[in-house]
Amino acid sequence: MTPGSSEAAPAPASPRVTAISWGRVEVEGADHPFRDVKLFPGGAREWDWNETGTHHRPGVQPADLEELLERGATTVVLSRGMLKQLRVPSSTREWLEDQGVELHVLETDEAVDRYNELRESAAVGALIHSTC
Repeated sequence: MTPGSSEAAPAPASPRVTAISWGRVEVEGADHPFRDVKLFPGGAREWDWNETGTHHRPGVQPADLEELLERGATTVVLSRGMLKQLRVPSSTREWLEDQGVELHVLETDEAVDRYNELRESAAVGALIHSTC
């Protein structure tokens, strides 16, 4: 931003997922693979379900997503797992809608493809579940 300019700096790019397989997500710039991963503009970290008490049922909670929004995501991709066992309850979908966030909920391989596509043009975050 130049002095006197009111334009905000663009959000940093979200890292690209370079490989996905059962129990393993590889992310550009990460020094190790993840089992489940939180992706957001400017970085990635392990998605530890124990932090918020997440389970396959009822599924992804707003508490799992707050960090993505805090880090600038305006679009979110949620993977339901390779076998689509992870749920995304209507309360979570409604919460994201109330935040003005565009949501994509897909099977894991499809979620990774969509995320990698969106990261080229949007401030995107994702929760990627690499197993069931």
